[in-house]
Amino acid sequence: MNVKSFPVGCLSTNCYIVSCEETKEAAVIDPGMESEKETEQILEYIKQNGLKVKYIINTHGHPDHIVGNAAIKEATGSSILIHESTIEKVNADRKLHNGDVLQVGNLKLVVLHTPGHTPDGISLLADNAVFTGDTLFAGSVGRTDFLGGSYTDLLQSMD
Repeated sequence: MNVKSFPVGCLSTNCYIVSCEETKEAAVIDPGMESEKETEQILEYIKQNGLKVKYIINTHGHPDHIVGNAAIKEATGSSILIHESTIEKVNADRKLHNGDVLQVGNLKLVVLHTPGHTPDGISLLADNAVFTGDTLFAGSVGRTDFLGGSYTDLLQSMD
């Protein structure tokens, strides 16, 4: 598994490109790019590495995680995926459920519903990594004071 992170947007949201070394199939997680320059940087990485983006996966529906969805979809033809309980308007091609397994080449990403920061929060569990969106931060947890947020739900989702 190859993982490349890009801090994007005014909040420096972590956008990840996760790819299979053998098949070059990839997923873009949380494309929160706000500028054309950021989008070009990510698309250039995809092109330089010969990647075929299969999925755009949003860990939740906040704008800093979804604003780049359309640009990546238009450039790659990939499908947009987000949890079924998303409140924000996201033009998703597929709604995700707890326990779904997403195949990206030879990689498997297991969808874990991790509400708390938002009701629609998910984390993606791979063999040796987990992508948590805003559920977890280094030494901290995500905010729970937004609409639909719940500190109790956040703590329970990490059990």
